Amino acid sequence: MQELDIKLPDVGEGVTEAELVEWHVKPGDLVREDDILAAVMTDKATVEIPSLYDGKVTWTGGEIGDTVAVGAVLVRIETEGEAVPDVFEQAAPVADPDPAPAGEKAPEPAPKPEPEVAPVVIPQVIAPRVEHADVLASPAVRKRARDAGIDLRQIRGTGPGGRIGHGDLDAMFQSAQAPAAPIDSPVRKPEVEEIKVVGLRRKIADRMALANSRIPHITVVEEVDVTGVEDLRATMNKDRGDKPKLTMLPFVCAALARAVRDHPEMNAHFDDNAGIIRRHRALHVGIATMTDNGLIVPVLRDAETRGLFDTASEIARLSEAARTGKAVREELTGSTLTITSLGPLGAIVTTPIINHPEVAIVGINKMAMRPQWDGTQFVPRKMMNISCSFDHRVIDGWDAAVFVNRIKTLLETPALIFVEE
Repeated sequence: MQELDIKLPDVGEGVTEAELVEWHVKPGDLVREDDILAAVMTDKATVEIPSLYDGKVTWTGGEIGDTVAVGAVLVRIETEGEAVPDVFEQAAPVADPDPAPAGEKAPEPAPKPEPEVAPVVIPQVIAPRVEHADVLASPAVRKRARDAGIDLRQIRGTGPGGRIGHGDLDAMFQSAQAPAAPIDSPVRKPEVEEIKVVGLRRKIADRMALANSRIPHITVVEEVDVTGVEDLRATMNKDRGDKPKLTMLPFVCAALARAVRDHPEMNAHFDDNAGIIRRHRALHVGIATMTDNGLIVPVLRDAETRGLFDTASEIARLSEAARTGKAVREELTGSTLTITSLGPLGAIVTTPIINHPEVAIVGINKMAMRPQWDGTQFVPRKMMNISCSFDHRVIDGWDAAVFVNRIKTLLETPALIFVEE
């Protein structure tokens, strides 16, 4: 018998550390080669770390939320097998939910026997997942659930991105065997629930704190008559064929692409440590997307080169990848100007926080039919407020107001978006 170390491998170019977000094992557990030991997060991508040996876990390093350096010992396993040469250099992490890097083929886990589990009748009703939503679970979990006659779509996973693990199945089996509590015997609950801020939620908190502490925000709000662009959108959707349905976002992206040609100072990053403003010729639009785990900002690259339907298709693809946890690092970094929208549930006015190190962000508020005076009478018009925040260290109030007014003009007269001056 010998005790071998499994270290945190290199999980991406330039990455020196990762946050521990989930343990799949504990000391004393028996594992097989390729069993998942833990999950770590870096740059909003979750990576699963597999076992390299068969054996018993004797030690685990760190608690959920701890930061682990690349090369640090993550798990120790007591095994009868021989050590794998150059474990740290050769170990390849199994990324989930991201695909394998281009040009590399992800290792397929070896089949392994699973304990037989008698079918279980689930006595409780669990809210089903959204129809057609992906179920995140390892092959071993899927097989165990299939042998037990359990539909994984009826289980709400507790892992990153809603991933279902063996612990979720264990909890299901225990609830099926536990005696039902008397209906008239309510259980007293603790008055305070402590929730540790880890994973994506901690990254969001850190970025918001950074932006709020280092960027003096100025927000400009403007009312926009979007009746014309809404009519154009309806006409284009009616004859779109097999093209994706247009929302307001592609039109806003097109208006931004046109506006930054006249105001290149808005499409920039401010390196306040070096005291340098870096203006970008290409417009890479961050699309703030709400997921089950928090806010993620995938990036629509080269927005100025895309047509409306191309933009709509790419936004839909990026949003789906973000919600299912399949967005790769390149799709989550490099934005130069961000759009945030709460959709039809949005408010009349918002004060969006800038996505550091950008210098501007455009917020789309909800659309509503309002009476507008046309000079002789009040007429119904579709109105929408836009709330734009700017880094007041490098963007003056006058320039911010002019930029917002330019966006307003383009959206109120959409033909100007596509007419070359």
